[in-house]
Amino acid sequence: MGVWDLLLVGLVLLLGLCGVLVPGVPGSWLVWAGVMWWTVKDPQPVEWWVLVGATVALFLSQVVRWALPPRRSRPNWAGRRMTVYAGAGSFLGFFLIPVIGSIPGFMAGVYLEERLRLGSHGEAKSALRTAMSSGGSSVLAELFTCQVIAGAWLGAVIWG
Repeated sequence: MGVWDLLLVGLVLLLGLCGVLVPGVPGSWLVWAGVMWWTVKDPQPVEWWVLVGATVALFLSQVVRWALPPRRSRPNWAGRRMTVYAGAGSFLGFFLIPVIGSIPGFMAGVYLEERLRLGSHGEAKSALRTAMSSGGSSVLAELFTCQVIAGAWLGAVIWG
């Protein structure tokens, strides 16, 4: 697979990752479609294993998300600014503390936005709890799964 094809797949994965944070956009399906496109264009065993892993991970993510509070199309906890802070925190956490850092990074982003908006620690902590219980945990589960899939794709591309 050529460099331009890999860049296009990477762009689809990036759009999918951003799409997870936007209500109504099928972000996880974009990530899966990008991995499938990469696999079909250059069918090697590693590519197929990444696709199978992505499929299983997305299925398990859907099962987990069904057990969590539902994500609303216009959730009351997620303004545009909070979505940006939560997404940026998750991406920074994913790279600063490899993979697992995505979870505290997401929550730190929500907390930081609420702290800036509300001003006090207690109110921000309460708002974080409310945000996570009213759909934020569902968004986090989907975003974390898509980040793991994109990380596996990137690792497979770099590895060989």
